[in-house]
Amino acid sequence: MKRSVYSLVLADEIIDEIDKKAYQLNTSRSNLINQILAEKVEVMTPEMRMKDIFSQIEELMGGKFQLLNQTSDAVMSVKSPLKFKYRPTIRYSFELFRSFQGCVGRLKVVFRTQNKELIENCGEFFSCWLKIEEKYIGKYFKSGLPAAISEGKFVRDFYEITNGGLTDDEISLWVGNYIQLFDKCIQIFFDNLENKGKALVKIEKLYRENLKYGTQVL
Repeated sequence: MKRSVYSLVLADEIIDEIDKKAYQLNTSRSNLINQILAEKVEVMTPEMRMKDIFSQIEELMGGKFQLLNQTSDAVMSVKSPLKFKYRPTIRYSFELFRSFQGCVGRLKVVFRTQNKELIENCGEFFSCWLKIEEKYIGKYFKSGLPAAISEGKFVRDFYEITNGGLTDDEISLWVGNYIQLFDKCIQIFFDNLENKGKALVKIEKLYRENLKYGTQVL
């Protein structure tokens, strides 16, 4: 949705209240005014779509994940406990891009820990996960899978491959399923640290079965 600069004359008292509300919602004055006007004239904005998609993802994932305070209209963050000694948490942050075409969004999976053993095992899981993804969907990415691994962190971009546009339902279903699948698989990996080969067989099977839901987003 294209944006342009317009000059409006508004009462100072209204702007004061707008600024207070924008601060509470962690957004800008211009964006809040844009949302208010869009609702009034019944125009769907990217921010409205994002809110709808995030609401659907939250509903899809049920009570398994704890919803975190949103830092932006375009970002949804949840966390999940991991069965490993002191019960660390995994944080999943998904950022939606405004166009909803091409690169739809970016997932960041983060462990905030200084535990060397945990970091090493996370890195091993991330590497194994990328190998599985390369095996089953690598053919769609000529320049390689759009993912990166760093210490305690996994980043993955998601792309629309149908070129026909995606509905909110399609985006929320795929992103929600992916986060749930990723979390389930990493739990399996950590539950079987003494037999990682067995864990990886289960993980690959789950990943392969998940592809049955479709590949509108990769």
